[in-house]
Amino acid sequence: MTEPSVSAVEEATTRPRRQTRKVAFASLIGTTVEWYDFYIYGTAAALVFPQLFFPEFSQAAGLLLALSTFAVGFVARPLGGVVFGHFGDRIGRKKMLVLSLIAMGAATVAMGLVPSFAQIGILAPLLIVTLRFVQGIAVGGEWGGAILMAVEHAPPGRKGFYGSWPQIGSPLGLLLSTAAFSAVSSLPDEQFLAWGWRIPFLASALLIIIGMVVRLSLHESPEFAAARSAGQVVTLPVREALLRHPRNIAAAAGAFVVINTVFYLVTVLGLSWATSHVGISRSTFLGAVLVTAAVMCCTVPFFGALSDRVGRRPVFAAGALLVAVAAFPLFWLIETGSTPLLFLGVLIMMGIGHPLMYGPQAALYSELFPAEVRYTGASLGYQIGGMIGGLVPLLAGSLLIAFDNAAWPMSALLAAVAVISLLSLSAIRVRTTQGAVG
Repeated sequence: MTEPSVSAVEEATTRPRRQTRKVAFASLIGTTVEWYDFYIYGTAAALVFPQLFFPEFSQAAGLLLALSTFAVGFVARPLGGVVFGHFGDRIGRKKMLVLSLIAMGAATVAMGLVPSFAQIGILAPLLIVTLRFVQGIAVGGEWGGAILMAVEHAPPGRKGFYGSWPQIGSPLGLLLSTAAFSAVSSLPDEQFLAWGWRIPFLASALLIIIGMVVRLSLHESPEFAAARSAGQVVTLPVREALLRHPRNIAAAAGAFVVINTVFYLVTVLGLSWATSHVGISRSTFLGAVLVTAAVMCCTVPFFGALSDRVGRRPVFAAGALLVAVAAFPLFWLIETGSTPLLFLGVLIMMGIGHPLMYGPQAALYSELFPAEVRYTGASLGYQIGGMIGGLVPLLAGSLLIAFDNAAWPMSALLAAVAVISLLSLSAIRVRTTQGAVG
């Protein structure tokens, strides 16, 4: 019997590695497009929507109403997690990833076409709210499928690193969305409000096409395929997940709250507060976010890989502790009006604190649930926490009005949320020894 040649053995070893990298890259591309679409809404809600869609209210009331429409997307996210999780656990991860991308792209492009309040009256904000709800459904289904495709294709001992790849889509999406708005924000205010802000929304169409081409070329997750072959597909994944894993769903939701709070408190409410109260220019603050997003593209995979060595929870906990400690200094630094100090504060919070938690999160959450309910369980934990964290800027905005634009209520709220997330993290019950979870 002829032994296989060295080249044949190398090819057999290399093929799974290539597939793993291809899936990780495809997940990255898809999540980048999804988050780009989701984030441009937040920037528009802070800079544009109060004037265009709520012009009959005061500046403060208009901002709160705009943030309320922003929050609709977070309310819809758990529903998206349930719907997409159900079918993702029953018929496969890949199909749901394609569907979520189509839904997100259609809603975003449509937003760029919605007439202003001056043109069609109350119908304008109603259309925006409806499309934001569709965005929330889409992103609610996106995350679970993307991270599971990456983690379930990854080799043992590397799940933290490969699971962080779709997580890089968040800072990349932020980078693209901020760059897009930075470009159009250089227009005169009249042109920016008339048509300039629509360009980032309409440009999403090209990104959607790229994402679709990449995702359609993927193979199904091997762990889901094995579960289906073994007859482990359940009829109602959401019921099974809630009955068998309620503690991990609740703990995962609580742990995630701080991640979303940090992100949106800085990039949405912080942007509005810094430009309107502190007097920092729109382009300067967006520049700080842009630089930080580029840094996050490196720190997210670094901390994901670190979790493969030292454990998911220690890395995650370090991030929550940093957020709690830096909550007050962040807004003090912004309030100085100094550009270098603004960049420093945003970089510490968003470039280090946030990635310490976000890097290992995908692997951590996927390792909390068995394959037959993993899409649903991980999505519920993530999206419920995302919903709560996404509503925090609305609460913080109310505190700003109540305390005459003082920064300390925002800082206190951020620190409190970080402590809650630390307590939730300690309540997570590890169910697998694959990877370095502890």
